[in-house]
Amino acid sequence: MRIPAHSVCTAIRDDIVSGVFERGSRLTEELLARRYGVSRVPVREALRTLESEGFVVTRRHAGACVAEPTEQEAADLLEVRALLEPLGAARAAQRRTEAHLKVLRGLVRLGQERARRGEGEDLRSLGGWFHETLAQASDSSSLIATLTQLRHKITWMYVVDQPAHPVDSWAEHGAIVDAVARGDAGRARTLATQHAERATTVHRLRRADRPGRQPTASRAGRVRSSQHSVNTPGVRNQ
Repeated sequence: MRIPAHSVCTAIRDDIVSGVFERGSRLTEELLARRYGVSRVPVREALRTLESEGFVVTRRHAGACVAEPTEQEAADLLEVRALLEPLGAARAAQRRTEAHLKVLRGLVRLGQERARRGEGEDLRSLGGWFHETLAQASDSSSLIATLTQLRHKITWMYVVDQPAHPVDSWAEHGAIVDAVARGDAGRARTLATQHAERATTVHRLRRADRPGRQPTASRAGRVRSSQHSVNTPGVRNQ
């Protein structure tokens, strides 16, 4: 059975974002095909997709390599997100369904409970689910796809610290949902803009120890021997 290229693409992207493949390291088709248990054809297609997304670059005499974005490119990601998330909130106010509202309210309730208990790791996951659901509620496929790609890249390039006042942060989430529920697109946009501006301050650039470094022999060996099958239902589709 032929493994879909999008499944291979998701697996490679996940490994880039999580740091399994370091910035600047080579991505050979043979190594990737072995790692994910597939042929080289879906790997080749996946690398083309990842290059179009900015995760991979093709270098002369080296082939496909993990990209090495600059600090300015990283800063641009946060700026673009701060522009698009408010648009998504405004669209959500106009297009959301009751199912979206139910999920958003449930996430806010859980987030507020976890914030009061100081459960930071749970809050990071809940925050991601909240913003993903809010984007889905915009009912705009192009906007959803762009915000999803931005989330991948921001996770790749930044460490996100816990807000100084997580309870206040989740109160902001709740206010956004209230505006969306009322169908108040202007208010939803304004609140989402303020929230995005405050959220930017807790992002710290994730710096590689030695930018452009090739993987060491021991690390390369671990990557080659690690099996990450994409022919399973457990592949995470972000």
